[in-house]
Amino acid sequence: MQQTEWAPNPAGIAGIGAGGILMATACVTVVADAPGRILASVAAVGLIVFALGSWRARPRLAITPEGLVYRGWIRTQTLRRPDITLIRITEFRRIGRKVRLLEIDTTDNQLIVLSRWDLGTDPLDVLDALTDAGYAGR
Repeated sequence: MQQTEWAPNPAGIAGIGAGGILMATACVTVVADAPGRILASVAAVGLIVFALGSWRARPRLAITPEGLVYRGWIRTQTLRRPDITLIRITEFRRIGRKVRLLEIDTTDNQLIVLSRWDLGTDPLDVLDALTDAGYAGR
């Protein structure tokens, strides 16, 4: 049986959250100058917010009987087969490595872009599962 839901790796989310907490602790205890403390605080808060948002949006994409469920940081959206116009992989080179993104176009001109971080696996594997489920390749 093929995988039907995809989410960021929990260990990666925990690592980012722990990094944010460590950075916040260091910013309060170690950084002496005001500009450095402000910059470190902003970075620490950003890491913690990113970790919380990533945890809240789990699973990011799932195949359910109702349709394809996409979960964002704020809302959850169910896409039925007629709502999806195109599912494709976009591949490009960035900083010396190949990056793949899964793109889902909807009939209401919404573009959902999911990376390897969002899916927890290679977007090509997700595209294969979506094709087997009848969402892609039309």
